[in-house]
Amino acid sequence: MRIYVCIKQVPDTEAVITVTNDTGYDNEVKYVVNPHDEFGVEEAVKLGEKTGENEIIALCVGTERAANALRSVMAMGAHRSILVKTDEQFPSSDLIAKALAKVITEEGPADLIFTGKQSVDSEGMQTPYRLAAELDLPVVSSVVGFSLDGSTATVQREIGGGIRETLSVNTPCIIGATRGLNEPKYPKLPAILKAKKKEIKIIDISTLDISEDEGFRLKHLEATEERGNARIIEGTTEEIVDSLVKILRDTEGVI
Repeated sequence: MRIYVCIKQVPDTEAVITVTNDTGYDNEVKYVVNPHDEFGVEEAVKLGEKTGENEIIALCVGTERAANALRSVMAMGAHRSILVKTDEQFPSSDLIAKALAKVITEEGPADLIFTGKQSVDSEGMQTPYRLAAELDLPVVSSVVGFSLDGSTATVQREIGGGIRETLSVNTPCIIGATRGLNEPKYPKLPAILKAKKKEIKIIDISTLDISEDEGFRLKHLEATEERGNARIIEGTTEEIVDSLVKILRDTEGVI
């Protein structure tokens, strides 16, 4: 069984992001594997441990520094990895999906493809669906439960309000993983050292016959305004309501 895990390298959610121009930010921050993608990686590794016959291939579209994220994923258990190199800080979901589809088609047919349900930087939530359209495969996202029986996958997905639905889907298919599917294991030192020797195949995106003008283009990026500290309003219910209305009307100007 050939399993692909599609990941993205993103800034750490606790990193301080400084916007440096209209469409970019200072990239001298800590980068990590997108947290949602780690659940997909862990699920692929679990499948491999059950059968011992799976090949797990990690794929990433990103800058050259994204090789570090692929090393982390290989330490988790991926056998090899492929980096589609681009200089774009914010490649579009459409461009990413087309690049991933090209690589998967060239490397060999997939039995399963895991992605995260979304990335924590741009949060477009489009890549699993666009990749499925490119490969003409079924897709289920927001997956918190997964089992495989032959060529049929049974999945549970969150649909809002704490409600889950159970679906059966034929493989090959694309699974958009999220928190609750499993608990990713922290790689041990021997696995980290071993990952440094594993293969990372680098493909320049310009060689894939994909126009980097496809999809959306980021036109403007700006930091959110700093907000003041929270205020605690004390008093009777009537006093609190009067104070709140005054703040909303006179200070915030929303009423």
